[in-house]
Amino acid sequence: MSKIYTRTGDDGTTSLVGGKRVSKTDSRLDAYGTIDELNSFIGLMQSVMDGKAETDENIRWIQQKLFNIGGCLATDTTAFQLPDSCKILASDVERMEKMIDAAQEGLPQQHSFILPGGTQAASYAHVARTVCRRAERLILALPDDAKAPSELLQYVNRLSDYLFVLARRINFFAGVNENIW
Repeated sequence: MSKIYTRTGDDGTTSLVGGKRVSKTDSRLDAYGTIDELNSFIGLMQSVMDGKAETDENIRWIQQKLFNIGGCLATDTTAFQLPDSCKILASDVERMEKMIDAAQEGLPQQHSFILPGGTQAASYAHVARTVCRRAERLILALPDDAKAPSELLQYVNRLSDYLFVLARRINFFAGVNENIW
């Protein structure tokens, strides 16, 4: 097994996909590092969920797509083109919209802002949602030479909506009342 450390980043730089060396303070690293943080929070959320097969499948799919997003953001597209299998496509955005619609079924209509909280799983979903929003802002702030494709931005935007609806769903089916603001 190869060693995890390479020592190439000891000078404060890292390589993008394609070989270009950039500072570890580069805005791309903030963006894909926050996507990695989001993926970790989603894994934490899943670890305390009820284990329903459909939700587990959705979460696994989301985590796979977040790796794709991280890979896309870590790629120097002037030197390397990602294969389609690593991109976020319009069909991924459509699937996310269907997941939102399905998760919203049976929930009471929302008339007010809802304070984050409830069950442990719902609380983690809210944390993941806010990390997702931060990731979206960081992706939008990328310089022109690192701009993300529109489908990627749409996916991240929908993901935060999904996490909000999922938090509501978790609380609803656990019998936990929403705290209204």
